[in-house]
Amino acid sequence: MKTKHLHKWDLTYRQARDLQIRLARRVRFTPLKAKPRIVAGLDCAFSKDGKRIFAAVVVIKMPGLTVIETTTATKKVNFPYIPGLLSFREAPVCIDALEKLKCKPDVLIVDGQGIAHPRRFGIGCHIGVLVNIPSVGCAKSRLIGSFNEPARSRGNFSPLVDGNEVIGAVLRTRVAVKPVFVSVGHKCTLEDAIKIVLDCSPKYRLPEPSRLAHQLVGRVKT
Repeated sequence: MKTKHLHKWDLTYRQARDLQIRLARRVRFTPLKAKPRIVAGLDCAFSKDGKRIFAAVVVIKMPGLTVIETTTATKKVNFPYIPGLLSFREAPVCIDALEKLKCKPDVLIVDGQGIAHPRRFGIGCHIGVLVNIPSVGCAKSRLIGSFNEPARSRGNFSPLVDGNEVIGAVLRTRVAVKPVFVSVGHKCTLEDAIKIVLDCSPKYRLPEPSRLAHQLVGRVKT
């Protein structure tokens, strides 16, 4: 896969915030033209000493959820942990792993926020814009916004709202199990994002490509 080199990664806190604001204008909310057949999941993990970061990509073919490709990458950690600037810490190694792919996914599911972010540019947006393919942010927890708890049945969701703006959905992927937080990353709609996550989550709380990427990166970092 090829990526766009839109900026450098060696930035100050203020430069990183300003860059997010600028790049957020590049996010596109366009409906998918076809049902995705090739879906990639991304996840990261850190070494015990916190000095290195690892990324794993697992690509599956729909509708059978068959794994067709995996890649991994590792880098030295070069950006501190700052809430809201996760992508500057994790995206570089994710890009390295994505660039190793031989296939081009129809959509990416990123473990983190899409536009459900203070500057509407979480890691799901950042990676989506850099690789220029549809992307979905699917996070385990809320970063910002308020919501009502969705009904307990699988497939129910409630809007995640910041002020008067709907920035995502709080989606139940399993009956009576904690929901996930879904938002647009790039080149899709919220309705698309919800459907993609549900289609990829027939058994578990997390979408299958994300769940498998989490397992793979856990093995790689040991």
